Amino acid sequence: MDNDLKITDIPMSDRPVEKLIAFGPEILTNTELLAIILRCGIKGENVLTLSKRVLAQLDGLDGIKEASYADITKIKGIKKVKGSQILALAELFNRFNTLRTNIENIKVKSPKDISNMLINEMSSLNQEVLKLIVLNTKNKVIKVRDVFKGSLNSSIVHPREIYCEAIKSGGASIIICHNHPSGDPSPSKDDINITLRIKECGKIIGIELLDHIIIGDNKYISLKEKGII
Repeated sequence: MDNDLKITDIPMSDRPVEKLIAFGPEILTNTELLAIILRCGIKGENVLTLSKRVLAQLDGLDGIKEASYADITKIKGIKKVKGSQILALAELFNRFNTLRTNIENIKVKSPKDISNMLINEMSSLNQEVLKLIVLNTKNKVIKVRDVFKGSLNSSIVHPREIYCEAIKSGGASIIICHNHPSGDPSPSKDDINITLRIKECGKIIGIELLDHIIIGDNKYISLKEKGII
C-alpha cells in the first residue's frame, strides 16, 4: 500500500472502520485497530502506514503498554494529540486488567492484592460502591459483584444481600470493598458498624469476613490491618 494513499482511496471493504462494523473487531490486525484510534495519518503517510510504523518502533502492543509520553512523542509524526491517544489506549489496557472479569482465580494473600485489583476502577467512581469478593477455601477469588451503590448507611446495607451471593457462589470466606469519592479512605462510623454487623452474621452462617477495604484517591485502608476486625 502506498504511504500517501488516502483512506478514502482504499476500497470500502478494506477500510478499518468498515471492516470492524461488518465483521467485528476480532478480525482486525493491531495496525488496523490502532488506525481507528489515531483516526488520520500525517502528511505523506496514511493512518495505516503510520500505525504500522508506531507499532514497529514501540515493539508492538507490549511496548505501547510500557511506553511513556516522551517515548511516544519521539516518533516522527506523533505529537500532542496522537501521543495522548496512544497513552490513553495504554492506560485503558492497564485498567481493563484490573476489572472483575480478569481477577477470578487470583489468590489473595494480603489487602494489597485486593487494592491492586480494584483501585484503578474504584478510584474513578463518583459515588460509593460496595463490592463483594467471594473466596474459596484456598483464598482464590471466585466472584466479584457490586452489591450496593450510594452512600453506605448501616441501616440500609443488609448482610443478607452479601451472604446470599456468597452462599450461591459456594464461598468459604468473603472480603468487602468500597470507595470514598472524597479521596480519603478513613473509615466512618457507619463503615465500622456495617463491617462489625457483617462479621457477626458471617460467624453464624459459617462464611468468614476476612477484611473490609476502603479505597480513596489511589490509596486504601484495611480494617483488618487497623485492628477494627
